[in-house]
Amino acid sequence: MLMSLQLIYGPSGSGKSYTLYKKIIEQSIREPDREFIVIVPEQFTMQTQKTLVEMHPQKGILNIDVLSFERLAYRIFEEVGGDTRKVLEETGKNMVLLKLVQMNQKKLVYLKNQMKKPGYLDEVKSLLSEFMQYEVHEEEMDKMINDAEDKPLLQMKLKDVSVLYQAFREFLSDHFMTSEEVLEVLAKEIPFSRKLRGSTVILDGYTGFTPVQHTVIRELLAVCKKVSVTVTMDVREEFLAKGKPHELFYMSHKMIRSLSEFTKDMEEPVWIKSGSSSRFADSPALGFLEKNLFRYHRKTYDKEQSEVQLFQEGTPEREMQETARRIIRLVRDSQYRYGQIAVITGNLEEYGSIARHVFEEAGIPFFIDEKHSVLMNPFVEYVRAALEMVSQGFSYESVFRYLRCGMSDISRSETDRLENYVLALGIHGFRKWDERWVRLSRDMDPTSIMELNVIRERFVTEVRSLAEGFAGKKKTVAEYSRCLYEFIVQSRVQEKLGVQELLFKQHGDRAMEKEYAQIYGIVMNLLDKMVSILGEETVSAEEYRQLLETGMGQAKVALIPPGIDQVLVGDMERTRLKDIRALFFVGVNEGCIPKNTESGGILTEMDRDFLGEQGIELAPGPKELMNTQRFYLYLNLTKPSERLCLSYSMSNGKGEATGPAFLIRTMQTLFPKLKTEHAQEPRNELDLIETPNTAVEYLLSCLTDEEKRKDNPVFEELYSWYLNSPEYRTVTEKLTEAAFIRKPIDQISKSVAKALYGEVSPNGATRLERFSACAFAHFLKYGLEVKERAEYEFKAMDMGNVIHQALEDFATEIHRRKLKWSELSDELRDAIADECLDKISADYGNTILQSSARNQYMIERTRRILRRTVWALQEQLRNGKFQPEGFEVSIGGGRIDRLDVMKTDDKVYVKIIDYKTGNTTFDLVSIYYGLQMQLVVYMDAAVKAEQRKYPDAEVKPAGIFYYNVKDPMLQKEMEDDLGGLDPEIFKKLKMNGLVLAEDEVISGLDRTTVSLPMSYTSTGLFRKGSSIASENEFALLDAYVKKKITDIREAILDGNAEVSPYEMGNRNACTYCPYQGTCGFDRKIPGYEFRRLKQFADDEIWKAFAKEVDDEWE
Repeated sequence: MLMSLQLIYGPSGSGKSYTLYKKIIEQSIREPDREFIVIVPEQFTMQTQKTLVEMHPQKGILNIDVLSFERLAYRIFEEVGGDTRKVLEETGKNMVLLKLVQMNQKKLVYLKNQMKKPGYLDEVKSLLSEFMQYEVHEEEMDKMINDAEDKPLLQMKLKDVSVLYQAFREFLSDHFMTSEEVLEVLAKEIPFSRKLRGSTVILDGYTGFTPVQHTVIRELLAVCKKVSVTVTMDVREEFLAKGKPHELFYMSHKMIRSLSEFTKDMEEPVWIKSGSSSRFADSPALGFLEKNLFRYHRKTYDKEQSEVQLFQEGTPEREMQETARRIIRLVRDSQYRYGQIAVITGNLEEYGSIARHVFEEAGIPFFIDEKHSVLMNPFVEYVRAALEMVSQGFSYESVFRYLRCGMSDISRSETDRLENYVLALGIHGFRKWDERWVRLSRDMDPTSIMELNVIRERFVTEVRSLAEGFAGKKKTVAEYSRCLYEFIVQSRVQEKLGVQELLFKQHGDRAMEKEYAQIYGIVMNLLDKMVSILGEETVSAEEYRQLLETGMGQAKVALIPPGIDQVLVGDMERTRLKDIRALFFVGVNEGCIPKNTESGGILTEMDRDFLGEQGIELAPGPKELMNTQRFYLYLNLTKPSERLCLSYSMSNGKGEATGPAFLIRTMQTLFPKLKTEHAQEPRNELDLIETPNTAVEYLLSCLTDEEKRKDNPVFEELYSWYLNSPEYRTVTEKLTEAAFIRKPIDQISKSVAKALYGEVSPNGATRLERFSACAFAHFLKYGLEVKERAEYEFKAMDMGNVIHQALEDFATEIHRRKLKWSELSDELRDAIADECLDKISADYGNTILQSSARNQYMIERTRRILRRTVWALQEQLRNGKFQPEGFEVSIGGGRIDRLDVMKTDDKVYVKIIDYKTGNTTFDLVSIYYGLQMQLVVYMDAAVKAEQRKYPDAEVKPAGIFYYNVKDPMLQKEMEDDLGGLDPEIFKKLKMNGLVLAEDEVISGLDRTTVSLPMSYTSTGLFRKGSSIASENEFALLDAYVKKKITDIREAILDGNAEVSPYEMGNRNACTYCPYQGTCGFDRKIPGYEFRRLKQFADDEIWKAFAKEVDDEWE
C-alpha cells in the first residue's frame, strides 16, 4: 500500500479547491466504501460542506467528512477511547489562570503588579498557549531561563511564566486537557484508528501549520493512503526555493519545505494555472491584479476599467453610507444578490458598529461576522453588579448600578426616589440598608419616609440571601456559585429574559433575539464550569467576583452564520470569503491596514529574536506578522470575481486626520487610470438619494442652507415626497420645525403670575436681584420652585451658611458672657470661635460634616476662615469708634450680617457689613441694573430701625460694605505677621463698599483707613478712585433703588419669564446659574442673546441715577 503526499499549487482564485473537490466527489462515487476526509480551518467547515453538497450530483455526501483538526480529534477519541480528560477551553483557562495567580502571588516577582492591568491575563494566557502549541516543555523552559542569564528582565518574565506554566500543567494533569493538547493526544491515537487506515485526506485553506499540526500530519501520512494539501502560490515561483521572509509566498514556501521533509513519497505536484475555470475568466482587471499585486516585476494595466474602484470620504460614518448607496445600486441595477456582496475592514470594532446602524437605515440585510461579547447584556451586567454590590459592601455606586440594570423588581421611579434619599443622607453598607430609615433630608416630606421604607424592605428581601451568602469568611467556589444560582432563580430572571426575547422577535431583531435566547444558558454554563473546574477551591468574595468577571469577559454569544441573503461584514484576517461577486474594502487607512501589530505580548520582539537564536521556535513576532498580513490582503483582494471597491476616510472616528494606507498607492501604481472618486462631491445630486432613509441627510442639509434650497427641483420633489409619505410625514414635520426653531416668548399671564408668586415683598433683595439677572431663572426658582438634588456632601455654599451661623453664635456668646469685643485675648477669641463651629457642625445636615475625610478637611478649612474673620473684625473695631449693635439682625424681610453704630452728641451713624464667601465686589453700575440692591435696601431698613430707637437724634448712613471671608491658607500664613501688624495683612481686611465722605465718620470707622475702600493723598484730599459718596448721594441711591424695586415687582407680576441672561464686561448670569441647561439658552438658535449691559464711568453713573429718579435732584 502506497502512502503519498500530493501538493496542489496555484495562485489565489485559480480554482484549486474546485479542482480538488471535483476529483474527490468522483472518487467517492466510484469507491463508496472508502473514507474521504477534508480538513479545513474551523471557520470554513460549514461553508465547505455547503460547497461539496452543492457540487455533488446526488446533492448528498455520505463518505466525505468535512472536519477541522479539533473535530477530527474528537471523532478519533470516540472511536479509540483512550483519553477521558475533559477539555478545558478558553473561559475555563482564564479562570484557572486567575486562580493560580491569586495563589502564587508571592512567587511572581514581575507579573504581580502587571496583573492589575486590564487584559494582561489574556497576554499571559496566549503566551502559555503558544508554549503548548510550539511544544515547549519543562526542559525547554529551563534552557530558556538559563540562556537568559545576561537579560535580567527577560529572565524575570520567564521565571514568572514558568511558575504559572508548571502550576497550570499540574492543575490540568489529571482531569483536564487544553485545546492545544488535544492535538498532541490525537497524534498519539492516530495509529490505533481503523477509520483512518487507507483513507484519503485533503487539507485545504491553510496558509501554514503549527508544530503540533505538523506532528499530526506526520502521523496521518503513516496510515492514510493519500494526503493532498493545497498551497496558494504563484505558478511562476520556484517549487522548492527557500523564499525570503518579505516575499509574498514565503509562508507557502516554508509550508512546502517542512511537509516535504516528512515523506519520501512525494507525488508529482499538480499545477493549476488561471484558465477558463478560474475566478477571473471574465474580469481581466481583477485577473491582472492577482498576477501583479505585491510582486517584484509588476506590470501596469493601462486600459480603462471599472472593476476596481476607489473613493474617499470625510469620516468612517460617511464612508459607510456611500458604501451602502453603492450596494443598493448593485442590487438594483446589476441584479446582484446581497449574499454575493461582502464588506471587509481592518478595524471591525469601529466599522462594525457603524455598519450596523447605516445598513439598518438603508434597509440592507447584513450579517456582522464577529464574536459578540456578552458583557453588555443586561442579565450579565445584573449578575456583575449584584456581585460587585455584595463584595464591595453595598456602596452607593454599586447598589444603583444593580438597580438600574432593569432586572430588579424595583421600578425606575422607585429607584429614583431611593437614590435621592441615599444621596442626601450618604447611606452605604448593608447594615444601613437593613435598618428602618428615620432621618429626614432637608425639604423632605415626613410622610414619604414610610413609602421609602416599603421600597427599601423590598430591595433588602430581594438581595438578602446573596448579601448573607457572600458576607463573612471565605467559602468554596461551589458554595458561592450555589448562592448566586439561587439568587438568579429567585429573581425569576429566566422569565424576564423570555419576555425580552419575544419583544425582539416581534421587532424582527434576529441577532438580539438569539442573544437573549442563549444568554441564560451561557451564564449557567459558566457557573457549572466554574464549579466543575474550581469547585473545591476556597476564595474570598472579591476573588470569586474576579473569577466570574474573567469568565464572563471570555464568554461570547455565537451568532449563527447567515442562511438568508445578507451582506457579510467582516474582518480582513478572520473572515473567510467564498463565492462573492463584489467586495468592498473599507477603512483602508494608515494604521488600520496593515494593522498595527502590537508588541508581541509579554515577550518583546527582541526577546523572541534572542530565543529564536537559541533554537526555540515560537509563534511569529510582529515583523513576520506584518508579512503574513500582506498575504491575507492578497487573498482577500483576489476574492471577488467582478468588482473590488476600496475606500478610506480623511479622519477617524475620534476626528483626527488620517491618510490613505500604502495599499492605495500600490493600487494606483498597478492601475494608472484609477481615479480617486470624491464621494463628498457627487457628480449628480441624485446619487445621494438612494433610499428614503439615506436621503434624510440631504433633506436636512437643504433645510438648513438657504442657498441649496433656492430653485432646487430635487429638493422640492424630495420634500413633497416625504410630506406625502405616511411613514415619514411626522418626522419631516419635526425636522422642518427644528430647522426653523426660534426662541419662544416666555410670558405667563398676570393671573398665573399672581397665583404663582402671591405678593412680592419689596425687601427680598436677593430675589429681586435674581430677576434682574435673568427672568427665567427667577421663574424656575420662585415660580416653579425647582430644587437641586440634595447630596450628602459639604459644598462651598454650605460653608457660607456654616460661617454665617458661627459668626452669629459667636456674637451671642460674647454678649452672654458680657465681654467687650475690643478686649478679647487671642486665645479666648479662638476658643469661643472653635466652640461655636463644633456645635454647628454637629447638627448640620445630618452630620454630613463628620462623615468623610474630604468633609473633615472642609471643616478644618472653615475653622481657619472663621478664626481669621473673627480676628479681622476685632482689629477693625479696635481701630474705630463704632460698636456692634447686632449680628444677623432681621429687618423687614432681610437679615443684616452685622450692624454697627457710632453715637455722637446729636447724631447716630450706621454701618452695615455683609459677609460674602465668594468674591463679591461692590459696584454702582450693578446697583443701577438691579443686580446688587441688597446693601442699599438693608441700609434703608437699618436707618429706620435706629430712628425708632433714638427718636431725637439724626440718623445717618456711614457706610455699606461687603467683607469677603477668605481662607488664609490660600494666601500667606497669617500667624507670622500678627506681631508686626504688617500693612500687607490689613490689605486683606479691606472691605469693599461705599463710605460717607465726612472726615469725622471716616476716622470713626477706621482711623488707619486700611480696611476702607478709600484713601487720602498727602495733602489730605480723597485719592482718585476712592469709593465715597456725600450724604446727598446716599439719599439719591436709596431713592433710585426704591424706584427700581417697584419696577421689578411690576415686571414679575406682569408674568415676564423670558430667558434673557445679562452680560456685563466678562460676567454673565449663566456662570453660577444652577438652571444652566434647563432653560434651553443656545446662542446658535436665532433669538437667544445675552442682554448686554453697558458700563458707566464713575461720574456718569451718578448722573444716570439722578436722571432716572427725577428732576428735583438736579
